[in-house]
Amino acid sequence: MRNFKFKRSLTLIAVTSLLSITVVSIPTAAQAAPACTTANYVTTCLGATTDTAPYMLMTPANFNGTVYLWSHGYRPNVPVPAGIPGYGGYTVTNTPEPAPGGNPEVIGALLAKGYAVMGSGFARQGWNANSAIKTNVELIGIYKKQYPKTTKVISWGNSLGGFQSQYLAEKHPELISSAGALCLSSDVLAISDTAADALWLIKTFFDPTIKAGNYSAGAAGYAEAMGDLVKVFTVIGAMQAGIAANPTAPAWPATSKVPDALKAVPSRSALVLIALLTGLPMQSAHFDGTSAPAGIPAASALSFQLAINPSLAALENIANAAALAAFQIYDLELQTGGVWYDNTATDWAARVSDERFIWASALSGESATNALLGYLAAVPKTKANPDARAKVATLGTHTGISKVPTVLYTGLADPILGASQQQSIIDKHDAYLAQQWPANRDAAVKKRAVNNLLPLWGVPAAKYTKFTAAGSPDTTVAATPGTNHCNFTVKQYLAIAELLAYAADNGKHLSGGPLLTKIRKAGNMTYDRGYVAPKLKN
Repeated sequence: MRNFKFKRSLTLIAVTSLLSITVVSIPTAAQAAPACTTANYVTTCLGATTDTAPYMLMTPANFNGTVYLWSHGYRPNVPVPAGIPGYGGYTVTNTPEPAPGGNPEVIGALLAKGYAVMGSGFARQGWNANSAIKTNVELIGIYKKQYPKTTKVISWGNSLGGFQSQYLAEKHPELISSAGALCLSSDVLAISDTAADALWLIKTFFDPTIKAGNYSAGAAGYAEAMGDLVKVFTVIGAMQAGIAANPTAPAWPATSKVPDALKAVPSRSALVLIALLTGLPMQSAHFDGTSAPAGIPAASALSFQLAINPSLAALENIANAAALAAFQIYDLELQTGGVWYDNTATDWAARVSDERFIWASALSGESATNALLGYLAAVPKTKANPDARAKVATLGTHTGISKVPTVLYTGLADPILGASQQQSIIDKHDAYLAQQWPANRDAAVKKRAVNNLLPLWGVPAAKYTKFTAAGSPDTTVAATPGTNHCNFTVKQYLAIAELLAYAADNGKHLSGGPLLTKIRKAGNMTYDRGYVAPKLKN
């Protein structure tokens, strides 16, 4: 979920994630009216909703009546000790975010066209869908009271913010004219189970001392969750080192307690299996899954393409998913009062019934795959507290039925909330449309139900892995579009904003040639009516 963006790298792998923070000073106490100042023809208002959530409103002098309401992504609800890769030194913040990451280019472009922007920091961090929707509803009312000539509200957000935008479109369509739900999950269990699967599999294959849930109460539980985060990155570092030392047959981490016979299988194959079992993409920020260094012998190049590149992509993506899990499992256990993750009924082998043949080389063949799956079938599973798991489901679930024009957008190689999550929303909406037509016919309504969804996809290039002069993968370059979590360019955000404005003004989506031209100019963005992403693994 968003907003993490890891700024540090783990030697070989530059891990991404979920955390963008805008630096703004704002009062935290609720106030009856916002405090406003005007500079350079823009009025900025700061205040707090009744739940103490700080907000920011930015309105240009040439305000055209339309305001964009941005919802930021997932921020951990606990501080992170210094020294932990990617997250270390994070303190819980409720800083408001009126546009993606507080990006001044996006804000400036919208203000220049007469649009206003606003956003909250929310009263609670972590998973907060139910409280956030109340905040957003109140914030819309605050804005309209401050600017009575407001005619349209456009809701948009990414990651958890995308979830919140979709939630608003379903529950309060009367308040908004269009919605942008970017890199979102279909519901809290869909994202949480995927992340928890990844962490449990890392624990099972690589370090059984990872607790992966059932955290203790109070300070002890917090320490256990942070300890899991440290152990995840320790495993990642060990795997990186092992692949760098011997790409063909990297050693298993010293912390692994799998049987010696299983260690005959290259540890990189276990990485690939984890990615396939959890539905993670086999392309990552820096690894396209197929490239090899130039100038090496043909046999070595083929081995790198079929086995090494996919394992490095898996490693980079697993780091994202497992790190999120440490926060998400802990957060949801606090909210539900018990162990909510359950894999007692999971059929791991069934999850890879097709992929195991497609990625046979990366998995080191049939015997190795069977050995890895056999081990998973034999180890103890995690059983949930039924009440806790049931309570998780009440923390936010989409119907998928958008009652206003809604743009969906995600990267095909997003390691946190990728194509399968977006596809689940599309499937729910398609199911609604399929049953609504005969219902309308039976009720003598001659119109079909309106298809309000416009699903767009971020597509990475076929080849983008870079190599140093020595032939090592170069992970210092920026993540390619279509990969990483909510890794969108300014052009893409502005293209989506324009599509949302068109939909708000016209009550329907832009289509045909004008739509295709707009997304082509944004780059790495496509609309394909016939594309169907893989189903969720859980």
